[in-house]
Amino acid sequence: MPTNFIQELTWRGMIHDMMPGTEEALNKQVSSGYIGFDPTADSLHVGHLVQIMTLVHFQRAGHKPYALVGGATGMVGDPSGKSKERNLLDAETLNHNVACVKAQLEKFLDFSSSANGAEMVNNYDWFKDFNFLDFIRDIGKHISINYMLSKDSVKSRLETGLSFTEFTYQLVQGYDFYYLNKNHNCIIQLGGSDQWGNIVTGTELIRRKSGNEAYAVTTPLIKKADGTKFGKTEGGSVWLDPEKTSAYEFYQFWLNSSDLDAVNYIRIFTLKSKEEIEAIEKEHNEAPHLRVLQKAIADDITVRVHGEQALETAIAASQILFGKSTSDDLKKLSEKDFFAIFNGVPQATVSRADFNEGLTIVDALAAKTGFLGSNGEAKRELKANAVAVNKEKVDEQFVFNASHLINDKYALIGKGKKNNYILIID
Repeated sequence: MPTNFIQELTWRGMIHDMMPGTEEALNKQVSSGYIGFDPTADSLHVGHLVQIMTLVHFQRAGHKPYALVGGATGMVGDPSGKSKERNLLDAETLNHNVACVKAQLEKFLDFSSSANGAEMVNNYDWFKDFNFLDFIRDIGKHISINYMLSKDSVKSRLETGLSFTEFTYQLVQGYDFYYLNKNHNCIIQLGGSDQWGNIVTGTELIRRKSGNEAYAVTTPLIKKADGTKFGKTEGGSVWLDPEKTSAYEFYQFWLNSSDLDAVNYIRIFTLKSKEEIEAIEKEHNEAPHLRVLQKAIADDITVRVHGEQALETAIAASQILFGKSTSDDLKKLSEKDFFAIFNGVPQATVSRADFNEGLTIVDALAAKTGFLGSNGEAKRELKANAVAVNKEKVDEQFVFNASHLINDKYALIGKGKKNNYILIID
């Protein structure tokens, strides 16, 4: 049964601003609405997930979602929330990025031919042949300079500098809304709270050019409880593309959420019902150290973005680092996941020739690698049963062979509970 879109967003804490009459308009009939996505990279990141989930809820409420990629506006650059002008992209790069973004959105939205099947549109399609003189005559005359200057995205940049290209962005985005309203009956634009000014310009343009009513809903910008920026780690952005952020790193990002943040995340980034969430929170509060809440979020989002198999691998990888695991668990890891898990662990390379001649564990710990200070120290650790190869304990008689290598290239040597070393065969 379809949900009430506005009520659903409200209890999930996903509404920042909303134009009067929006809920009533959506309740009258099945409607179309859209969100714009910036195609300046060939992958979306977790910061986009709020808007993706907004479209998911819109579709689940029975409405038809449009995902607009800014093939044209990506060549201009939105000043909202920016302190400086962005680099502009060429058409070939933008086309590649657009294709990648659609592939990621298809994991969340139903793009079938059903009545409310999602559609992707590219504003380059209607801007590529739009003559500049026609644009300023037919569109520019409807919006005054004073109106444009009143927008926070413009005012915040006047002192530091704002190019004419960026200044006109709100007109270009406003025309997107007008075009989609006229040609696809889109009555609502959704977006982050930093987009409010641009969206309202669109509703104003629609009203002045066609007399139609149009609406706007924005979501809050996600902020972490500790004040740091959401979606960022020491390594940079957390991407949806596993080549940029491995499934293990993606899983760990959510698993490492604070309790305060997790309470918000489970409402915003999952489709769990209010009753399910409250039950999970109750279980979490009874034993916070088990991180039931974080695990529920990490499992849900990792499956949606990367699939069941990737989740299983991510969980196995987490067990390797923080719990009990086996040699087989290690050998299931991709090279990217392996080095993501053991990032910063000391590494040493041994030649393939030395390996093939018969590499002993003593040499692998000391003479050939320098992991330990001497052969004597290596032997003492081995006698104390403190050394493991790929999580399995070994003694002084151990000699490496091909079966001990992960991806025929490396092995994990552990000393005690906290010291790990990576042996690489070149």
